[in-house]
Amino acid sequence: MSRNIKLRVMAMARALMRRTEPGKHYGAITAKHLAVLQALLWEFHNAATGLCFPSYEAIAEKAGCARSTVAEAIKALETAGLLTWVHRIKRVYERVINMFGEGAHGQRSRVERTSNGYRFTEPPDVRSSKSELKSGTEGQVSFPLAAVPAPAPKVVDPGLAAALERLGSLVRTGASRA
Repeated sequence: MSRNIKLRVMAMARALMRRTEPGKHYGAITAKHLAVLQALLWEFHNAATGLCFPSYEAIAEKAGCARSTVAEAIKALETAGLLTWVHRIKRVYERVINMFGEGAHGQRSRVERTSNGYRFTEPPDVRSSKSELKSGTEGQVSFPLAAVPAPAPKVVDPGLAAALERLGSLVRTGASRA
């Protein structure tokens, strides 16, 4: 994820901060949610590998908020479509010991959550600033422009062409003498 894409994600988040309802001072994302997103993007995301899996405590420290605010912010950012997160888990195998202290037949496994992994949703690529909507008003008639005729080929005066040829030969012979 390049720097420009990170900036576009931040711009989308700022747009989602705008008021959506009368009497409400913020939109789908609050200022603290934006601080959490900024910490994830600029402090923890590795652009080379694409990995981002800090703990809630580390995010809270960088964003200057509480751990509970981080959990709320990540849910809000996921709802807004700016990021997705997944639990990173590992399977741990344990040998089963029976009541006599001996190893029983086989192993038992359990799943442990190691951390959360975060992936940012890239904004849609805007290739052109032109609208896909047709210009003009409904019912407006458009007339094609008249074709411009091609310019006529230039006719060179034969006397001028002969004079230019003589001048060129004099320049060539004068340059060879020098």
